[in-house]
Amino acid sequence: MYLYCVAAPWACRNTAKYLSDKDALIQSCEGEVFTGSQISQAVQVTAGRPKMPMSTCVLLHHDGQVERITEKSLEEYLSLIPSASVAWVDYTSLDLDRDLEKIMATMGFTQIPPTLLQSGFFSSYEDADTELGIRMPSVTVKDFDVKVRPLIILLRDNFIMTVHDQDIVRLIKLFRYAPTFMKKITAESKVDKITLILERIIDENNDRNFEYLREIEKHGDDISRRLIDEDYNKKLIAREIYEMKHILITYIDALWASKDVIENLRYGDADLLTDDDKLLGRIGILSDNINRHIELSEQMSNVLASGLEVMQSIYNNQLQQMNNRFALVTAYLTVLGTAFLVPNTIATIVSSLGWDMAGAEWYLPFLLGSTIVATLISIFWVWHVWNSKKDDDIVRK
Repeated sequence: MYLYCVAAPWACRNTAKYLSDKDALIQSCEGEVFTGSQISQAVQVTAGRPKMPMSTCVLLHHDGQVERITEKSLEEYLSLIPSASVAWVDYTSLDLDRDLEKIMATMGFTQIPPTLLQSGFFSSYEDADTELGIRMPSVTVKDFDVKVRPLIILLRDNFIMTVHDQDIVRLIKLFRYAPTFMKKITAESKVDKITLILERIIDENNDRNFEYLREIEKHGDDISRRLIDEDYNKKLIAREIYEMKHILITYIDALWASKDVIENLRYGDADLLTDDDKLLGRIGILSDNINRHIELSEQMSNVLASGLEVMQSIYNNQLQQMNNRFALVTAYLTVLGTAFLVPNTIATIVSSLGWDMAGAEWYLPFLLGSTIVATLISIFWVWHVWNSKKDDDIVRK
């Protein structure tokens, strides 16, 4: 049994890709012949791993039917949207900074300058009455590397569009369940439907952002475990704590940026959004969720700050131990120096006076006695000073 690949081009490419992993000889997709066993292998490999197409359009028609189209041009999507009740278009760009202006022009967004959506600190909100442009931060954390990428959301007439680069795949669940989600939209008003879709998109983006907090917590726990390891290089721990603080600061900044956008949405001031209190309350819940995660992130930041204090205490303790060792060495040198310098000084003075010491039997006992007395005095003085320092340390503690 043989089957021809006549599905959408992106599906053919993915099928060909996975078939190649099974050592199938596939040179091209269009018009290619696959055996039934090869198709089964491809389905097994791709099962449970839905792939986000480069572009997709989900249409909710007036009769309640939902249509999902993938891998078509933006012009084709735009021609289908007027006949639908509402629509969601998702587009993946290989170079978002370069392509955004062209994408917006193609889809009829002419009132909002693309530069306004590409600037700002992680987020932006631009309301042009008939158009609405939003930039949301999408956070990714891998080891000690944190990246914040833009998710552009555009609203006009009866459709909402999301634009992002190929590294953002967080809308895959929404893409998978979009037909089911669209069918459940029972609102009559167009703005209510658009608001529900927008709320779902923002919720999906926030959920993925929140997931990385668990990864940050895991790194923090690893650092805490290494802090109690006396043999671990403390300089490396200090560096890791700094990097963790940097990740947390960036992460919290992204959460605050998301909250700023949601605060602009929750009152329904934009003409394209609903003013229904119930739907706006759902947006308010998104803001509350962000607040909770900001609090958790700040608590973790405090924990890391306490870790830095522990590191500082360790360094201070090590420095104090080193100072004590130097002081002990200095004390020994003081005693030894006294033992050598006192007889040497006496001998120098006697020799400078020109005395004849040939028959002076008292000279050697005198040198020995003075050396012993001076050494004992030095030992007593060092002991007194050492105990005084210990008492001062106890008082400070």
